[in-house]
Amino acid sequence: MKLKQLKIKKSLYMQLLVVFLATSCSETFLEVDPKGTTLEENYYTNEAEAYAGLVAVYDAIGKQSRGFENMIVLLNSGSDDHYAGGGSSSDGSQLQVFSNYTISESNVATSYWSDFYQGIFRANTLLEKLPNVDMDDVKKARFTAETKALRAIYYFELVRLFGNIPLITAPLSTDEFYAVQQANPSDVYTQIETDLIDALANLPITLDLATEAGRLTKGAAKALLGKVYLYQGKNAEAVAQFQEVNGTPGTKSIYGYKLLDNFSDLWLVGNNYNTESILEIAHTSESNADWGNWGWGNDEGNTLNVMVGPRGYVRSAGSTAPDYAAGWGYSIITQSLVDAMEGDPRFNATIENIQAYVETGEVELEEGYQYTGYYLKKFMPLNSNVSTGGGASALNYEQHTYMIRLADTYLMEAEALGATGARAQALLDAVRARVGLPSIPVSIDNVLKERRLELAGEGHRWYDLVRTGKAATVLASRGFIAGKNEILPIPLTELENTLLIQNPKY
Repeated sequence: MKLKQLKIKKSLYMQLLVVFLATSCSETFLEVDPKGTTLEENYYTNEAEAYAGLVAVYDAIGKQSRGFENMIVLLNSGSDDHYAGGGSSSDGSQLQVFSNYTISESNVATSYWSDFYQGIFRANTLLEKLPNVDMDDVKKARFTAETKALRAIYYFELVRLFGNIPLITAPLSTDEFYAVQQANPSDVYTQIETDLIDALANLPITLDLATEAGRLTKGAAKALLGKVYLYQGKNAEAVAQFQEVNGTPGTKSIYGYKLLDNFSDLWLVGNNYNTESILEIAHTSESNADWGNWGWGNDEGNTLNVMVGPRGYVRSAGSTAPDYAAGWGYSIITQSLVDAMEGDPRFNATIENIQAYVETGEVELEEGYQYTGYYLKKFMPLNSNVSTGGGASALNYEQHTYMIRLADTYLMEAEALGATGARAQALLDAVRARVGLPSIPVSIDNVLKERRLELAGEGHRWYDLVRTGKAATVLASRGFIAGKNEILPIPLTELENTLLIQNPKY
Protein backbone atom coordinates (compact mmCIF):
# COMPACT_ATOMS: atom_id res chain seq x y z
CA MET A 1 0.00 0.00 0.00
CA LYS A 2 1.58 3.25 -1.07
CA LEU A 3 1.97 6.16 1.26
CA LYS A 4 -0.10 8.98 -0.20
CA GLN A 5 0.60 12.64 -0.24
CA LEU A 6 -1.46 14.26 2.51
CA LYS A 7 -2.20 17.85 3.31
CA ILE A 8 -2.46 18.66 7.03
CA LYS A 9 -4.69 21.32 8.53
CA LYS A 10 -3.12 24.73 9.02
CA SER A 11 -4.64 25.07 12.48
CA LEU A 12 -4.16 22.33 15.08
CA TYR A 13 -2.93 19.86 12.50
CA MET A 14 0.16 21.87 11.63
CA GLN A 15 1.43 20.72 15.02
CA LEU A 16 1.31 17.18 13.68
CA LEU A 17 3.73 17.81 10.83
CA VAL A 18 6.49 16.23 12.87
CA VAL A 19 4.34 13.14 13.43
CA PHE A 20 3.08 12.34 9.96
CA LEU A 21 6.42 12.34 8.22
CA ALA A 22 4.91 10.83 5.09
CA THR A 23 3.01 14.06 4.54
CA SER A 24 3.84 16.67 1.96
CA CYS A 25 2.84 20.20 2.86
CA SER A 26 4.26 21.81 -0.25
CA GLU A 27 1.87 23.40 -2.72
CA THR A 28 2.86 20.82 -5.33
CA PHE A 29 1.72 17.96 -3.06
CA LEU A 30 4.75 15.82 -3.84
CA GLU A 31 5.10 12.43 -2.22
CA VAL A 32 7.71 12.52 0.52
CA ASP A 33 9.26 9.39 1.99
CA PRO A 34 9.61 9.13 5.77
CA LYS A 35 13.01 10.37 6.96
CA GLY A 36 12.97 8.98 10.48
CA THR A 37 11.03 8.92 13.73
CA THR A 38 13.09 11.02 16.14
CA LEU A 39 10.75 14.02 16.10
CA GLU A 40 7.71 11.79 16.23
CA GLU A 41 9.00 10.02 19.32
CA ASN A 42 9.49 13.34 21.07
CA TYR A 43 6.12 14.79 20.15
CA TYR A 44 3.39 13.28 22.33
CA THR A 45 4.50 14.58 25.71
CA ASN A 46 1.41 16.31 27.09
CA GLU A 47 -2.36 16.61 26.87
CA ALA A 48 -2.33 19.47 24.36
CA GLU A 49 -0.26 17.45 21.90
CA ALA A 50 -2.43 14.38 22.44
CA TYR A 51 -5.54 16.47 21.82
CA ALA A 52 -4.07 17.79 18.58
CA GLY A 53 -3.50 14.19 17.55
CA LEU A 54 -7.09 13.30 18.42
CA VAL A 55 -8.43 16.19 16.35
CA ALA A 56 -6.39 14.89 13.42
CA VAL A 57 -7.94 11.44 13.81
CA TYR A 58 -11.41 13.00 13.79
CA ASP A 59 -10.59 14.88 10.59
CA ALA A 60 -11.18 11.92 8.25
CA ILE A 61 -14.82 11.63 9.33
CA GLY A 62 -15.51 14.83 7.37
CA LYS A 63 -15.25 12.86 4.13
CA GLN A 64 -18.97 12.19 4.41
CA SER A 65 -19.74 15.62 2.96
CA ARG A 66 -16.42 17.45 2.52
CA GLY A 67 -14.51 17.66 -0.75
CA PHE A 68 -15.60 16.74 -4.27
CA GLU A 69 -15.10 13.04 -3.56
CA ASN A 70 -17.40 13.02 -0.54
CA MET A 71 -19.24 9.84 0.39
CA ILE A 72 -22.82 11.09 0.20
CA VAL A 73 -22.60 12.21 -3.42
CA LEU A 74 -20.73 9.02 -4.36
CA LEU A 75 -23.26 6.69 -2.74
CA ASN A 76 -26.20 8.65 -4.11
CA SER A 77 -24.75 8.35 -7.61
CA GLY A 78 -24.80 4.55 -7.51
CA SER A 79 -28.37 4.21 -6.26
CA ASP A 80 -31.69 4.11 -8.10
CA ASP A 81 -32.73 7.38 -6.42
CA HIS A 82 -30.15 9.53 -8.22
CA TYR A 83 -28.14 10.04 -11.35
CA ALA A 84 -24.61 11.34 -11.05
CA GLY A 85 -25.60 14.50 -12.97
CA GLY A 86 -23.06 17.29 -13.35
CA GLY A 87 -22.33 19.19 -16.52
CA SER A 88 -21.67 16.28 -18.89
CA SER A 89 -21.07 12.54 -19.04
CA SER A 90 -17.40 13.14 -18.22
CA ASP A 91 -17.95 15.72 -15.49
CA GLY A 92 -16.90 14.07 -12.24
CA SER A 93 -15.87 10.87 -13.98
CA GLN A 94 -15.39 9.03 -10.68
CA LEU A 95 -19.10 9.57 -9.99
CA GLN A 96 -20.24 8.76 -13.52
CA VAL A 97 -18.49 5.38 -13.62
CA PHE A 98 -20.05 4.39 -10.31
CA SER A 99 -23.47 5.53 -11.48
CA ASN A 100 -23.34 3.50 -14.72
CA TYR A 101 -21.22 0.65 -13.33
CA THR A 102 -18.29 1.01 -15.67
CA ILE A 103 -16.08 1.54 -12.63
CA SER A 104 -12.66 -0.12 -12.77
CA GLU A 105 -9.34 -0.14 -10.97
CA SER A 106 -8.08 2.63 -13.25
CA ASN A 107 -10.99 5.05 -12.87
CA VAL A 108 -12.07 4.62 -9.25
CA ALA A 109 -11.00 7.61 -7.15
CA THR A 110 -8.11 6.66 -4.89
CA SER A 111 -9.31 8.90 -2.08
CA TYR A 112 -12.22 6.60 -1.23
CA TRP A 113 -9.52 4.19 -0.07
CA SER A 114 -6.66 6.43 1.04
CA ASP A 115 -8.59 9.04 3.02
CA PHE A 116 -9.97 6.47 5.44
CA TYR A 117 -6.60 4.77 5.75
CA GLN A 118 -5.14 8.18 6.55
CA GLY A 119 -7.52 8.31 9.51
CA ILE A 120 -6.54 4.77 10.52
CA PHE A 121 -2.82 5.54 10.34
CA ARG A 122 -3.36 8.57 12.57
CA ALA A 123 -5.43 6.51 15.01
CA ASN A 124 -2.78 3.78 15.19
CA THR A 125 -0.06 6.33 15.90
CA LEU A 126 -2.07 8.03 18.62
CA LEU A 127 -3.04 4.74 20.26
CA GLU A 128 0.62 3.74 20.40
CA LYS A 129 1.67 7.04 21.98
CA LEU A 130 -1.17 7.68 24.44
CA PRO A 131 -0.04 5.27 27.20
CA ASN A 132 3.11 7.34 27.73
CA VAL A 133 1.53 10.79 27.52
CA ASP A 134 1.72 12.82 30.75
CA MET A 135 -1.97 13.65 31.28
CA ASP A 136 -4.96 12.89 33.46
CA ASP A 137 -5.84 9.18 33.35
CA VAL A 138 -9.58 9.79 32.89
CA LYS A 139 -8.97 12.06 29.91
CA LYS A 140 -6.45 9.62 28.52
CA ALA A 141 -9.00 6.83 28.69
CA ARG A 142 -11.53 9.00 26.88
CA PHE A 143 -9.03 9.94 24.16
CA THR A 144 -8.26 6.24 23.72
CA ALA A 145 -11.95 5.37 23.48
CA GLU A 146 -12.64 8.07 20.90
CA THR A 147 -9.64 7.00 18.82
CA LYS A 148 -10.70 3.35 18.82
CA ALA A 149 -14.27 4.26 17.88
CA LEU A 150 -13.02 6.43 15.02
CA ARG A 151 -10.76 3.65 13.77
CA ALA A 152 -13.82 1.38 13.84
CA ILE A 153 -15.79 3.90 11.75
CA TYR A 154 -13.06 4.12 9.14
CA TYR A 155 -12.70 0.35 8.88
CA PHE A 156 -16.48 0.00 8.61
CA GLU A 157 -16.44 2.45 5.69
CA LEU A 158 -13.61 0.56 4.00
CA VAL A 159 -14.89 -2.98 4.45
CA ARG A 160 -18.33 -2.01 3.12
CA LEU A 161 -16.84 -0.21 0.13
CA PHE A 162 -14.03 -2.56 -0.84
CA GLY A 163 -14.64 -5.83 1.02
CA ASN A 164 -11.11 -7.22 0.92
CA ILE A 165 -8.89 -4.77 2.73
CA PRO A 166 -5.72 -4.81 4.84
CA LEU A 167 -6.24 -4.79 8.61
CA ILE A 168 -3.59 -2.61 10.20
CA THR A 169 -3.76 -1.91 13.94
CA ALA A 170 -0.28 -0.52 14.65
CA PRO A 171 2.07 1.91 12.93
CA LEU A 172 4.11 0.31 10.14
CA SER A 173 7.59 0.97 8.88
CA THR A 174 8.07 2.01 5.27
CA ASP A 175 9.09 -1.48 4.20
CA GLU A 176 6.11 -3.04 5.96
CA PHE A 177 3.64 -1.02 3.90
CA TYR A 178 4.62 -2.90 0.77
CA ALA A 179 4.26 -6.32 2.41
CA VAL A 180 0.74 -5.80 3.73
CA GLN A 181 -1.86 -8.35 2.63
CA GLN A 182 -5.65 -8.30 2.78
CA ALA A 183 -7.52 -9.70 5.74
CA ASN A 184 -10.63 -11.82 5.75
CA PRO A 185 -13.56 -9.36 5.98
CA SER A 186 -14.83 -11.27 9.03
CA ASP A 187 -11.59 -10.43 10.83
CA VAL A 188 -12.05 -6.76 9.97
CA TYR A 189 -15.57 -6.85 11.40
CA THR A 190 -14.26 -8.53 14.55
CA GLN A 191 -11.76 -5.69 14.99
CA ILE A 192 -14.49 -3.10 14.42
CA GLU A 193 -16.65 -4.76 17.11
CA THR A 194 -13.69 -4.97 19.50
CA ASP A 195 -12.82 -1.30 19.08
CA LEU A 196 -16.40 -0.15 19.63
CA ILE A 197 -16.96 -2.42 22.65
CA ASP A 198 -13.66 -1.24 24.17
CA ALA A 199 -14.67 2.37 23.56
CA LEU A 200 -18.05 2.14 25.29
CA ALA A 201 -16.66 2.05 28.81
CA ASN A 202 -14.96 5.44 28.57
CA LEU A 203 -17.17 7.51 26.27
CA PRO A 204 -19.44 10.12 27.88
CA ILE A 205 -23.21 9.89 27.79
CA THR A 206 -23.62 13.62 27.15
CA LEU A 207 -21.42 16.44 25.87
CA ASP A 208 -20.85 20.05 26.79
CA LEU A 209 -21.90 21.46 23.42
CA ALA A 210 -20.05 24.71 24.11
CA THR A 211 -16.69 22.92 24.15
CA GLU A 212 -17.20 19.33 22.99
CA ALA A 213 -19.73 19.45 20.16
CA GLY A 214 -19.12 16.80 17.54
CA ARG A 215 -17.18 14.38 19.72
CA LEU A 216 -18.26 10.78 20.10
CA THR A 217 -20.61 9.64 22.85
CA LYS A 218 -21.61 6.29 24.28
CA GLY A 219 -24.91 6.51 22.41
CA ALA A 220 -23.15 7.09 19.09
CA ALA A 221 -20.83 4.12 19.66
CA LYS A 222 -23.79 1.89 20.52
CA ALA A 223 -25.66 2.99 17.41
CA LEU A 224 -22.60 2.26 15.31
CA LEU A 225 -22.13 -1.13 16.95
CA GLY A 226 -25.76 -1.99 16.29
CA LYS A 227 -25.31 -1.06 12.64
CA VAL A 228 -22.14 -3.16 12.39
CA TYR A 229 -24.02 -6.15 13.82
CA LEU A 230 -26.95 -5.61 11.44
CA TYR A 231 -24.65 -5.64 8.41
CA GLN A 232 -23.35 -9.03 9.50
CA GLY A 233 -26.79 -10.49 10.13
CA LYS A 234 -26.22 -10.58 13.89
CA ASN A 235 -29.72 -9.38 14.52
CA ALA A 236 -30.07 -10.23 18.20
CA GLU A 237 -26.87 -8.37 19.01
CA ALA A 238 -27.99 -5.43 16.90
CA VAL A 239 -31.33 -5.25 18.70
CA ALA A 240 -29.61 -5.14 22.10
CA GLN A 241 -27.64 -2.04 21.07
CA PHE A 242 -30.47 -0.27 19.25
CA GLN A 243 -33.00 -0.80 22.06
CA GLU A 244 -30.86 1.17 24.46
CA VAL A 245 -30.16 3.94 21.94
CA ASN A 246 -33.78 4.22 20.83
CA GLY A 247 -35.62 3.77 24.12
CA THR A 248 -39.41 3.84 23.94
CA PRO A 249 -40.36 4.81 20.36
CA GLY A 250 -41.50 8.40 20.13
CA THR A 251 -40.14 9.45 23.52
CA LYS A 252 -36.74 10.65 24.73
CA SER A 253 -34.21 7.85 25.26
CA ILE A 254 -31.75 7.63 28.16
CA TYR A 255 -29.16 9.25 25.88
CA GLY A 256 -31.44 12.22 25.22
CA TYR A 257 -32.37 11.21 21.68
CA LYS A 258 -35.84 12.07 20.42
CA LEU A 259 -37.36 12.53 16.96
CA LEU A 260 -37.82 16.16 16.03
CA ASP A 261 -41.45 17.20 15.80
CA ASN A 262 -40.98 18.63 12.30
CA PHE A 263 -39.12 16.60 9.68
CA SER A 264 -38.16 19.73 7.74
CA ASP A 265 -36.34 21.13 10.80
CA LEU A 266 -33.65 18.49 10.27
CA TRP A 267 -32.40 20.47 7.29
CA LEU A 268 -32.36 23.95 8.79
CA VAL A 269 -28.86 25.37 8.64
CA GLY A 270 -27.79 26.01 12.22
CA ASN A 271 -30.08 23.39 13.79
CA ASN A 272 -26.99 21.49 14.87
CA TYR A 273 -26.70 18.68 17.44
CA ASN A 274 -30.46 18.47 17.85
CA THR A 275 -32.16 15.62 19.71
CA GLU A 276 -32.38 13.44 16.60
CA SER A 277 -28.67 13.72 15.83
CA ILE A 278 -26.57 10.73 16.93
CA LEU A 279 -23.42 11.21 14.86
CA GLU A 280 -23.05 14.51 13.06
CA ILE A 281 -20.47 15.87 10.63
CA ALA A 282 -19.62 19.49 11.39
CA HIS A 283 -18.86 22.11 8.77
CA THR A 284 -18.03 25.79 9.01
CA SER A 285 -18.08 28.85 6.77
CA GLU A 286 -14.97 30.17 8.51
CA SER A 287 -12.17 27.92 7.26
CA ASN A 288 -11.49 30.28 4.31
CA ALA A 289 -10.98 27.30 2.03
CA ASP A 290 -9.92 28.16 -1.49
CA TRP A 291 -9.35 26.12 -4.62
CA GLY A 292 -5.67 25.58 -3.80
CA ASN A 293 -6.36 23.69 -0.59
CA TRP A 294 -9.84 22.29 -1.26
CA GLY A 295 -10.00 18.55 -0.76
CA TRP A 296 -6.63 18.22 0.96
CA GLY A 297 -7.91 18.05 4.52
CA ASN A 298 -7.64 21.71 5.50
CA ASP A 299 -11.01 22.79 4.17
CA GLU A 300 -13.98 22.57 6.51
CA GLY A 301 -16.89 23.62 4.32
CA ASN A 302 -19.76 21.40 3.17
CA THR A 303 -19.03 20.63 -0.49
CA LEU A 304 -22.20 18.56 -0.76
CA ASN A 305 -24.19 21.82 -0.76
CA VAL A 306 -22.65 23.32 -3.87
CA MET A 307 -22.54 19.95 -5.63
CA VAL A 308 -26.32 19.42 -5.48
CA GLY A 309 -27.28 23.01 -6.34
CA PRO A 310 -28.80 23.73 -9.78
CA ARG A 311 -26.32 24.75 -12.46
CA GLY A 312 -26.60 28.38 -13.55
CA TYR A 313 -29.66 29.01 -11.37
CA VAL A 314 -30.99 32.57 -11.71
CA ARG A 315 -34.37 33.87 -10.53
CA SER A 316 -36.40 36.26 -12.66
CA ALA A 317 -37.55 39.61 -11.28
CA GLY A 318 -40.45 39.10 -8.90
CA SER A 319 -39.98 35.33 -8.83
CA THR A 320 -41.47 33.37 -5.94
CA ALA A 321 -38.95 30.55 -6.45
CA PRO A 322 -36.52 29.80 -3.60
CA ASP A 323 -33.37 31.93 -3.62
CA TYR A 324 -30.97 29.08 -4.26
CA ALA A 325 -27.31 29.68 -4.95
CA ALA A 326 -26.09 28.21 -8.24
CA GLY A 327 -24.31 24.88 -7.92
CA TRP A 328 -22.94 22.02 -9.97
CA GLY A 329 -26.01 19.83 -10.53
CA TYR A 330 -24.96 16.49 -9.02
CA SER A 331 -27.14 13.86 -7.26
CA ILE A 332 -30.01 14.54 -9.66
CA ILE A 333 -33.25 12.97 -8.41
CA THR A 334 -34.64 10.15 -10.58
CA GLN A 335 -38.25 9.78 -11.62
CA SER A 336 -38.24 6.53 -9.65
CA LEU A 337 -37.74 8.38 -6.36
CA VAL A 338 -40.23 11.08 -7.35
CA ASP A 339 -42.85 8.43 -7.99
CA ALA A 340 -42.05 6.64 -4.73
CA MET A 341 -42.41 9.87 -2.72
CA GLU A 342 -45.45 11.26 -4.51
CA GLY A 343 -48.00 12.20 -1.84
CA ASP A 344 -45.56 11.60 1.01
CA PRO A 345 -45.36 14.49 3.52
CA ARG A 346 -41.54 14.38 3.29
CA PHE A 347 -41.54 15.14 -0.43
CA ASN A 348 -41.35 18.92 -0.11
CA ALA A 349 -38.45 18.80 2.35
CA THR A 350 -36.57 16.23 0.25
CA ILE A 351 -37.16 17.08 -3.42
CA GLU A 352 -37.25 20.45 -5.17
CA ASN A 353 -39.11 20.57 -8.46
CA ILE A 354 -37.10 23.27 -10.20
CA GLN A 355 -38.63 22.46 -13.57
CA ALA A 356 -41.98 23.77 -12.32
CA TYR A 357 -40.40 27.22 -11.82
CA VAL A 358 -38.66 27.01 -15.19
CA GLU A 359 -41.98 26.36 -16.92
CA THR A 360 -43.56 29.44 -15.33
CA GLY A 361 -40.59 31.61 -16.34
CA GLU A 362 -39.53 32.29 -12.78
CA VAL A 363 -36.17 30.60 -13.10
CA GLU A 364 -33.45 30.11 -15.69
CA LEU A 365 -30.79 27.45 -15.37
CA GLU A 366 -28.45 25.13 -17.22
CA GLU A 367 -30.14 21.76 -17.42
CA GLY A 368 -26.92 19.79 -17.14
CA TYR A 369 -26.35 16.08 -17.64
CA GLN A 370 -29.21 13.64 -16.90
CA TYR A 371 -31.50 16.56 -16.08
CA THR A 372 -34.89 15.59 -14.65
CA GLY A 373 -35.89 18.92 -13.12
CA TYR A 374 -35.78 17.43 -9.61
CA TYR A 375 -33.04 18.31 -7.12
CA LEU A 376 -32.02 17.17 -3.63
CA LYS A 377 -33.60 19.84 -1.45
CA LYS A 378 -32.21 18.59 1.87
CA PHE A 379 -28.82 20.02 0.97
CA MET A 380 -29.64 22.71 -1.62
CA PRO A 381 -27.62 25.90 -0.96
CA LEU A 382 -29.48 29.18 -0.40
CA ASN A 383 -27.88 32.54 -1.14
CA SER A 384 -28.53 33.45 2.49
CA ASN A 385 -26.13 30.66 3.47
CA VAL A 386 -23.30 31.67 1.13
CA SER A 387 -20.16 32.47 3.09
CA THR A 388 -19.05 36.11 3.13
CA GLY A 389 -15.65 35.24 4.57
CA GLY A 390 -12.37 34.51 2.84
CA GLY A 391 -11.68 31.85 0.25
CA ALA A 392 -14.09 30.58 -2.40
CA SER A 393 -17.70 30.96 -1.26
CA ALA A 394 -18.70 27.73 -3.02
CA LEU A 395 -16.37 25.76 -0.74
CA ASN A 396 -17.44 27.26 2.57
CA TYR A 397 -21.02 26.25 3.24
CA GLU A 398 -21.75 25.50 6.90
CA GLN A 399 -24.64 23.03 6.90
CA HIS A 400 -23.89 20.01 9.06
CA THR A 401 -24.77 16.50 7.86
CA TYR A 402 -25.92 13.40 9.74
CA MET A 403 -23.96 10.18 9.64
CA ILE A 404 -26.53 8.52 11.92
CA ARG A 405 -29.80 9.98 13.17
CA LEU A 406 -32.56 8.54 15.31
CA ALA A 407 -35.08 7.72 12.57
CA ASP A 408 -32.31 5.65 10.96
CA THR A 409 -31.71 3.64 14.16
CA TYR A 410 -35.48 3.18 14.71
CA LEU A 411 -35.78 1.56 11.30
CA MET A 412 -32.61 -0.49 11.68
CA GLU A 413 -33.91 -1.89 14.95
CA ALA A 414 -37.26 -2.70 13.36
CA GLU A 415 -35.39 -4.56 10.63
CA ALA A 416 -33.17 -6.40 13.12
CA LEU A 417 -36.33 -7.51 14.95
CA GLY A 418 -37.35 -9.25 11.74
CA ALA A 419 -39.96 -6.56 11.15
CA THR A 420 -42.37 -8.46 13.38
CA GLY A 421 -43.89 -7.87 16.80
CA ALA A 422 -45.21 -4.97 18.79
CA ARG A 423 -41.91 -3.14 19.21
CA ALA A 424 -41.03 -3.28 15.51
CA GLN A 425 -44.51 -1.97 14.76
CA ALA A 426 -44.07 0.88 17.27
CA LEU A 427 -40.70 1.87 15.78
CA LEU A 428 -42.11 2.02 12.26
CA ASP A 429 -45.21 3.86 13.46
CA ALA A 430 -43.12 6.49 15.27
CA VAL A 431 -41.21 7.40 12.12
CA ARG A 432 -44.43 7.68 10.14
CA ALA A 433 -46.40 9.49 12.85
CA ARG A 434 -43.76 12.22 13.00
CA VAL A 435 -44.79 13.26 9.47
CA GLY A 436 -48.50 12.63 9.97
CA LEU A 437 -48.73 9.25 8.25
CA PRO A 438 -50.97 6.47 9.59
CA SER A 439 -49.81 3.10 10.81
CA ILE A 440 -49.19 0.36 8.25
CA PRO A 441 -48.45 -3.31 9.02
CA VAL A 442 -44.81 -3.82 9.88
CA SER A 443 -42.92 -6.00 7.40
CA ILE A 444 -39.44 -6.09 5.92
CA ASP A 445 -40.71 -4.56 2.69
CA ASN A 446 -42.47 -1.73 4.53
CA VAL A 447 -39.45 -1.02 6.75
CA LEU A 448 -37.13 -0.85 3.75
CA LYS A 449 -39.60 1.32 1.87
CA GLU A 450 -39.75 3.65 4.86
CA ARG A 451 -35.96 3.85 4.92
CA ARG A 452 -35.98 4.91 1.28
CA LEU A 453 -38.47 7.71 1.90
CA GLU A 454 -37.16 8.88 5.28
CA LEU A 455 -33.45 8.82 4.42
CA ALA A 456 -33.59 9.78 0.74
CA GLY A 457 -30.48 11.53 -0.50
CA GLU A 458 -28.48 10.90 2.69
CA GLY A 459 -26.24 8.18 1.25
CA HIS A 460 -27.97 5.10 2.71
CA ARG A 461 -29.96 3.73 -0.22
CA TRP A 462 -27.09 2.05 -2.11
CA TYR A 463 -25.90 0.15 0.95
CA ASP A 464 -29.47 -0.89 1.77
CA LEU A 465 -29.89 -2.36 -1.70
CA VAL A 466 -26.56 -4.18 -1.56
CA ARG A 467 -26.89 -5.66 1.92
CA THR A 468 -30.45 -6.87 1.33
CA GLY A 469 -29.54 -8.51 -1.98
CA LYS A 470 -31.82 -6.25 -4.03
CA ALA A 471 -29.12 -4.29 -5.89
CA ALA A 472 -28.69 -6.68 -8.82
CA THR A 473 -32.39 -6.44 -9.65
CA VAL A 474 -33.07 -2.79 -8.87
CA LEU A 475 -29.88 -1.56 -10.54
CA ALA A 476 -29.80 -3.98 -13.48
CA SER A 477 -30.63 -1.21 -15.96
CA ARG A 478 -27.61 0.72 -14.73
CA GLY A 479 -25.28 -2.19 -15.50
CA PHE A 480 -24.88 -3.59 -11.98
CA ILE A 481 -23.37 -7.10 -12.07
CA ALA A 482 -24.09 -9.50 -9.21
CA GLY A 483 -20.96 -10.85 -7.55
CA LYS A 484 -18.95 -7.83 -8.70
CA ASN A 485 -20.50 -4.45 -8.06
CA GLU A 486 -21.44 -5.04 -4.42
CA ILE A 487 -17.97 -3.68 -3.69
CA LEU A 488 -15.66 -1.26 -5.47
CA PRO A 489 -12.42 -2.16 -7.24
CA ILE A 490 -9.23 -1.46 -5.36
CA PRO A 491 -7.51 1.53 -6.99
CA LEU A 492 -4.68 0.60 -9.32
CA THR A 493 -2.22 2.85 -7.52
CA GLU A 494 -2.81 0.82 -4.34
CA LEU A 495 -2.04 -2.44 -6.13
CA GLU A 496 1.24 -1.44 -7.75
CA ASN A 497 4.32 -2.91 -6.05
CA THR A 498 2.23 -4.41 -3.24
CA LEU A 499 0.84 -7.82 -2.34
CA LEU A 500 -2.76 -6.67 -2.61
CA ILE A 501 -5.09 -8.64 -4.90
CA GLN A 502 -7.86 -7.04 -6.94
CA ASN A 503 -11.47 -7.77 -6.06
CA PRO A 504 -13.31 -10.47 -8.06
CA LYS A 505 -14.40 -9.73 -11.67
CA TYR A 506 -12.51 -6.42 -11.89
